[in-house]
Amino acid sequence: MSLDQRFEDAVTRSRSLPSQSNENLLMLYALYKQATLGDASGPPPGRFDVRGRRKFDAWADFEGTPPDEAKAEYIALVDRLGAS
Repeated sequence: MSLDQRFEDAVTRSRSLPSQSNENLLMLYALYKQATLGDASGPPPGRFDVRGRRKFDAWADFEGTPPDEAKAEYIALVDRLGAS
C-alpha cells in the first residue's frame, strides 16, 4: 500500500478514535494540514480567536516538514492513539 493510501486510511480511522485530549487533537490537525497543504501561510488569527490561534500555531510548529514526513507521522500517531 502506498504512503498516500495509508494516509487516507489513517484519516478515515482517525474519525472513529476514542475521545482524545486537546493536545492529541491539535497534533492530528497540524499534521493533517502540513501533509495536505504544506507550511502554514497567511496571517495568524487574532488574539481573541484563541482556538484558531492554537490551531494555527500547532500547524506552524511543523514548518519545513515535508508532506510525506507529515503523512508518516500522522499515520504513526493514529496507530498509537488507536492502540491505547
